Amino acid sequence: MTWLITGGAGYIGAHVVRAMTEAGERTVVYDDLSTGLADRVPDGVPLVVGSTLDGERVARALVGHGITGVVHLAAKKQVGESVERPLHYYRENVEGLRVLLDAVTAAGVRSFVFSSSAAVYGMPDVDLVTEETPCAPMSPYGETKLAGEWLVRAAGRAAGLSTACLRYFNVAGAARPDLADTGVFNLIPMIFEKLTEDAPPRVFGDDYPTPDGTCVRDYIHVVDLAEAHVAAARALRSAPGRDLTVNIGRGEGVSVREMIDRVNALTGHDRPPVVTPRRPGDPARVVASADRAATELAWKARHTVDDMITSAWQGWTRLHPEAGRH
Repeated sequence: MTWLITGGAGYIGAHVVRAMTEAGERTVVYDDLSTGLADRVPDGVPLVVGSTLDGERVARALVGHGITGVVHLAAKKQVGESVERPLHYYRENVEGLRVLLDAVTAAGVRSFVFSSSAAVYGMPDVDLVTEETPCAPMSPYGETKLAGEWLVRAAGRAAGLSTACLRYFNVAGAARPDLADTGVFNLIPMIFEKLTEDAPPRVFGDDYPTPDGTCVRDYIHVVDLAEAHVAAARALRSAPGRDLTVNIGRGEGVSVREMIDRVNALTGHDRPPVVTPRRPGDPARVVASADRAATELAWKARHTVDDMITSAWQGWTRLHPEAGRH
């Protein structure tokens, strides 16, 4: 098969391309390079520069490269920005997906893997989030991911398209320093940024109903996440007509305070955090049940939180050499 990876020049996308290629799959990257980097695309992998909103360009890429499966990662993904620019997020994430699916079904593509998010669950009041936990997204970003799942499943049923919706939990780490996340939107790079500034990391609220009062999250190494895409792609190929919805997480929670302590220890720092007010909409605990991924995909996360921190720090210091001098 030949897989079109939308958003394949991004942080997660580049890891998916790497994993798919190393697994012997043929890949083509489709990316508008608004946040992706062309030099993340491996030698020998074609890069088509374009938006998923450009139906004609998508159609030419599908037909011209003989695409038989799509992994759709291209999306806007900042929760706060989605609150400020909801129309932009719905246009990019939902209309872009609709245009892509229109071209996919017209081209006779048979497999479609969709990048969803734990944001579809909102603030679940459960110890472990299963795929049956009710979805109640709390941001336009989460809404676009849930609407995207509906669209993918509906198109799949109508066109006989095999589909998998992968609900990512908190992604971190890197396969190599040059593939590390360059953004500062998630907890680990936010801690790194403060340490680089020789400032204390921030804890947004320490009065949650958790063991240490700080929010608890499920962190997944980006390499494990990429391998889950390979498993999903092969599951769809081996059993046409499947409709999968799967959490991708470790099934283990780590608190914000625990994460700061681990980052301090592994990077050689000793900066206690400062507590600031809660951020609106932060749930106390969001931890995945990873049972379905094990059953349906024969996949299980292999990397530890320490692996995530260490590999992410190597990428961070590559971009911020001054960080290693504090």
